[in-house]
Amino acid sequence: MHRHPEPVGSSPVTMFMRNSLALAAGMALLAGCSHQSPGEVAQAPTTVAPQATQDTQDMQVTPVAPPVAEALAPPPAPVPQATAARHQRNKGRAVTVAGNAYARAHGGYMAHSYALVPAQANKFPEGDVNGLKLVAEQPMSTFSVDVDTASYAYVRRLLSAGTMPPSSAVRVEEMVNYFPYKYVTPTNRAQPFEVTTAVMPNPWKSDTQLVHIGVRGFDIEAATRPRANVVLLIDVSGSMSGDDRLTLLKKSFAMFAARLRADDHVSIVAYAGGAQVLLEPTPGSQKDKIVGVINALHAGGSTAGAEGLQRAYALAQRNFDKAAVNRVILATDGDFNVGISDPKELEKYVAAKRKSGVYLSILGVGDGNLNDAMMQRLAQSGNGNAAYIDTLMEARKALSEELGSTMFPIANDVKVQVEFNPAQVAAYRLIGYETRMLEKQDFNDDKVDAGDMGAGHTVTALYEITPASSAARLVDPLRYQAPANRSRVGTSGELCLVKVRYKLPGQPDSKLIQHVVQSGSAYTSLAAVPDDQRFAVAVAAFGQRLRSEKEVGNFSYGAIAELANGARGSDAEGYRAEFVKLVRMADSMSKVSQLGQP
Repeated sequence: MHRHPEPVGSSPVTMFMRNSLALAAGMALLAGCSHQSPGEVAQAPTTVAPQATQDTQDMQVTPVAPPVAEALAPPPAPVPQATAARHQRNKGRAVTVAGNAYARAHGGYMAHSYALVPAQANKFPEGDVNGLKLVAEQPMSTFSVDVDTASYAYVRRLLSAGTMPPSSAVRVEEMVNYFPYKYVTPTNRAQPFEVTTAVMPNPWKSDTQLVHIGVRGFDIEAATRPRANVVLLIDVSGSMSGDDRLTLLKKSFAMFAARLRADDHVSIVAYAGGAQVLLEPTPGSQKDKIVGVINALHAGGSTAGAEGLQRAYALAQRNFDKAAVNRVILATDGDFNVGISDPKELEKYVAAKRKSGVYLSILGVGDGNLNDAMMQRLAQSGNGNAAYIDTLMEARKALSEELGSTMFPIANDVKVQVEFNPAQVAAYRLIGYETRMLEKQDFNDDKVDAGDMGAGHTVTALYEITPASSAARLVDPLRYQAPANRSRVGTSGELCLVKVRYKLPGQPDSKLIQHVVQSGSAYTSLAAVPDDQRFAVAVAAFGQRLRSEKEVGNFSYGAIAELANGARGSDAEGYRAEFVKLVRMADSMSKVSQLGQP
């Protein structure tokens, strides 16, 4: 078959669009010929899912358009009458009208399909809430840092819409770490962290205390930061249609492009039923060209996320810049349904690729089929972070205001280990970090992967502790077991030892920072505690309350709002004021839900 050569100067987006439209025409032709005999034209196969059950009665049939197309391209051909008739006859089923063999031969793109989409098919990481640990049995607590903020932004979206979030969507540490804190700033990039601690009364449980640990990373001035070599990997599948998905991302990446320096480079890969490079590495000085490709994206098709990752990593490695930060930014709702879709297999693939020096960050969007669990696993495996973009303001925060901490790492494999003194502490409970827990032996093992921190990042952790002398202790002291080091344990005023282990970027061996917390440093009243620490406590209480944790059962939303409002301090961007409003909204919704109940 003779093929006409592409006109000189055709852009990848234009070629991608032509292929998509040609596929749509071919699919319509196949569907239109479905009544012909086998001897004339082969009928496009039809795949029909099993009869819908009671569980799918609230599902909706969602049309899926062709994949990437020019912004001003004509719409695809309407679904042929024969196709529509078959769909009507199979109402209540998942129906795909497509020439599957034809689609496989042309990159896997489907012109039109219909799929039953659950009204709420979101996926979140599952895990048990951290429980109380006895210091006599487990004196050490070890976890990987978490600088993700996706959970807070998603919770905000739901509360703003008048919906209480599911408990599995609430990760307390991500809510706490969403906010900027003015912890002590390190002055030496060779030791890029400072540790700040505070011990205070626990506002939700008497006879216990809270240990607040704040870690702040070295910040990099914008003028001295390394150049960026970024591959934007953009999901343009059918599930990405809508103002809160691809439309929002296009505006978000336009803002990102506006912040590029002339020596930065950006590439673009888009994926739907397949993946294609739409923009080879382009300098930041050519912002119009970059934004032009972004604006030309349209949503449609299935979701070959694995192929997109492979293309993006291959592009990043082919154009690897040793003097730059090399990063893939994946923007998606996480709904991978073509190619490798098993989270564990994808995790292995991304983990293998991080050894090449290419980082992975993920921007999640949308609701209803959000695969947050997938995004969390990939971000953790790819030496990156995950954020959720629900508004353009959030995009500005993630891709502009906090660009340094998002893009430019100052340390890899950052782990925290806290050792409690049994003479001072009877029991402890780490609040949050359930998906980041490590074994105690993992702390000194440099082969064990952990979270990374970017320039200026802060990480906060809170422990609820039961003092050894407290009436709230659950177990009496042991009579016949002597401490291994009686002199230190028996007489020391040390409450705990905080250790931070990290690797400088590109270095194979880790370094260690240690910080002793003295029991005598405890604040006697919560009002005396600095604003940053009190506000973090309020956020942690809110997260636990949203998860219906029994530990905060008597600490009301109203009390949380009052604590947060009194600790707003300097709030230039209004993030803390917004938080107080969310707590009050949750309080109102909680009261409304109780109306009419006995």
